[in-house]
Amino acid sequence: MKTTQLFAIAAFSTLAAFGAHADEADGSQSGIKFNSTRSVAEVRAEALNPLKTNNGSTGFIGVAKSGLDRDAVRAEAVSALRNGDIPQGELGYGYM
Repeated sequence: MKTTQLFAIAAFSTLAAFGAHADEADGSQSGIKFNSTRSVAEVRAEALNPLKTNNGSTGFIGVAKSGLDRDAVRAEAVSALRNGDIPQGELGYGYM
């Protein structure tokens, strides 16, 4: 009986010692101190300009025109869901 209690006390004290640490295992939270050298207005002005890609474009392709209306798209989605063509909920294709 005493050895069982001794093992239980050792196990709980080990869990308590490991549970006292609230930081990441690598201590990455301690290195997140950041001081910006740019003003808020400067950052907002940069955010309004489109981002240029390395091929000279902005990366925006444009809005695709479709011949379907909203009701037709919804009807196709409902039909595909009922037929099992698309997953539902948290299950993916591997579980169907």
